[in-house]
Amino acid sequence: MDINELMKKAQQMQSDMAAAQQRAAQAEVTGEAGAGLVKVTMTGRHDVKKVTIDPALLQEEVELLEDLLAAAVNDAVRRVEKLQQSQLGELAAGVQMPPGFKFPFGG
Repeated sequence: MDINELMKKAQQMQSDMAAAQQRAAQAEVTGEAGAGLVKVTMTGRHDVKKVTIDPALLQEEVELLEDLLAAAVNDAVRRVEKLQQSQLGELAAGVQMPPGFKFPFGG
């Protein structure tokens, strides 16, 4: 494989990576807590888009609601990270490099 072909592959990989990151940023996931009593919808950029609280929780202590809200946000963050790892992992799995090639150009 010559250097020009290698550079083209690197540019394609960079382009594919940017597209995957954009898709991940636009994706939305929903984290839950309390068996779905609290739900938090978050984008891949970790922006909270929506919070849903079951009205039954409004009769509970504030501390319980705060704990469930924090747990739902944390669940959403973990789901975003899992989604991003999955998408970037799929991208990396499709990359064919020559035998002995070390990325990023080091040993």
